[in-house]
Amino acid sequence: MSYTVTAGDVKKLRDLTGAGMMDCKKALTESAGDMEKAIENLRKKGQKLSAKRADRDAKEGVVIALVNEAKDKGVVVRLSCETDFVAKNEDFINLTKEIARLALDTFAEGKDALLDQDFGGIKLGDKITEQIGVIGEKVELADYQKLSAPLVTSYIHMGNKAGVILGLNKAVEGAEEAGKNVSMQVAAMKPIAVDKDDVDSAIVEKEIEIGMEQARREGKPEAMLEKIAKGKLNKFFKENTLLNQVYVKDGKMSVRDYLKTIDPELTVNDFKHLKLG
Repeated sequence: MSYTVTAGDVKKLRDLTGAGMMDCKKALTESAGDMEKAIENLRKKGQKLSAKRADRDAKEGVVIALVNEAKDKGVVVRLSCETDFVAKNEDFINLTKEIARLALDTFAEGKDALLDQDFGGIKLGDKITEQIGVIGEKVELADYQKLSAPLVTSYIHMGNKAGVILGLNKAVEGAEEAGKNVSMQVAAMKPIAVDKDDVDSAIVEKEIEIGMEQARREGKPEAMLEKIAKGKLNKFFKENTLLNQVYVKDGKMSVRDYLKTIDPELTVNDFKHLKLG
C-alpha cells in the first residue's frame, strides 16, 4: 500500500524536529509515513553531516545566561554554529534558551552530563545532532558553566555574543544591582580571576619570567630582575583580576571598593564568562 505524504504529517514532523518542509516530506516518504522512522532519518542525516563538517570552525553562535527564581544558582551556555546568519535565527536563539533552561533545571555536572539529559524525549546530544541536519551547519554545545552562591546575577552582552554569571557572598540590599554592574564589568574588561590569589600559578610564573626578561633587556642589574618583575606583577593583577580592576563606572575606585560601598563585607565568590570565538 503506497503512502501519500499529507500536509498534516509534514507539519507534525516540523513541529517535532524543526526541520524544513522539504526535508520532512522526504523523510516521511522514505519512512512510508512512520513518524518515528522519519525522525530517525532526519537524525541520521544530521549524523552524516556532522561527520562531514567536524573540521569546520564553529565560531559564531549564541550565549545565554540564566539565574533561577531563588537567585542562588546560575548557568551560562554557548551553542556554536558556523555563520552569523544562523546565530541570528530566532529558532536557533530559542533552542539555546531551552538548553540553558534545561541546564538550570538539572544543574548537570559538566557539559557531557548536560548532553546526556532528556530533551523532549531524546538526549540533548541527539537533539543537537538532529539540528545539524536541519540547519546544514556544524552545531555544537561549545561550553557550559554553572555556579551557586548566596546571590547570583547574570548579564548577556552584545546581542547574545557573551554571557556572565556572577556569585556574591551576601544577598543584602543593593547587592543585586551591584552584581549586575560587576557582571557588566566582567563582560567588558574580561578578568581572568576574582582576585590575585585565584590566578593560576603557571600564569604568575610566566608573567614573572616576562617581566624579568623585559628588565634584562632594559639593562637592569641581574640581582634586581626578580624584584622588578614582581613589581610589574602587581600591575598585571590590577588589570586582570576582577576585584582589583578599576571600576568602569567610577574610575576613582576599584571593584572591591565599589562593593564595599554597598556593604563592608560584600565581595565576589566566583564568576563565569563565556563569549563567542
